[in-house]
Amino acid sequence: MSWHKEPLVGFDLETTGTDVETDRVVTAAVIRLDAAGRAAPALSWILDPGVPIPSEASAIHGFSTDYVRQYGRPAAAGLAEITEALAAALGEGTPLVVMNARYDLSLLDRECRRHGVVPLSERLGTDPAPVVDPLVLDKHLDPYRKGKRTLQALCAHYGVVLDAAHEAGADAVAAVGVARRIGAKHPEVAGLTRPALHALQRQAAADQAASFQRYLRRTADPTAHVEPAWPLIPKER
Repeated sequence: MSWHKEPLVGFDLETTGTDVETDRVVTAAVIRLDAAGRAAPALSWILDPGVPIPSEASAIHGFSTDYVRQYGRPAAAGLAEITEALAAALGEGTPLVVMNARYDLSLLDRECRRHGVVPLSERLGTDPAPVVDPLVLDKHLDPYRKGKRTLQALCAHYGVVLDAAHEAGADAVAAVGVARRIGAKHPEVAGLTRPALHALQRQAAADQAASFQRYLRRTADPTAHVEPAWPLIPKER
């Protein structure tokens, strides 16, 4: 059976910002959906990141510094539970669906290292796999389509309901929905094995990064660098 017709696990983070090296996790969700799209009870976390949440970030996901300091879990304990849940899913071979995986998985990795938690890659003994990234797949399969490729835009394009944008659980479920629609629409990826699908995305992500880097160097900054690694940016870079 094709991967998009099998159980999938959605994962999403809401954070203090967009820098994987310095920003922090605020909320997270890990949700398993069966082959029929039925969701098991969500695993979700609100963490106290230990730093103030910028107002720009609060305006997006709705969590303020005062709120997470009062109601959030200690970051280290929450991060350990998140990585344990992801390691369990990947250890079973269940594909992990992450919109813009390079961001979420890399930021999670840095947070774990910051708080003395064993990172996901070290728990697994390898980079996380198999991962399904709707952003990378959509760009690869429909490279010339105009418009944004945010999760909201992809949901609109593929006809997936997004109940509450920037709520980690809703975003995780929506990402799985988009991944399933991509698989249903594109037999050239639907028929791939999980390892082959993962490898295709790794190469596609590198190609997309190289293309964007060439564009930036031509139009804006001749020294621009766009990270090619996927789904995890190595720490040493």
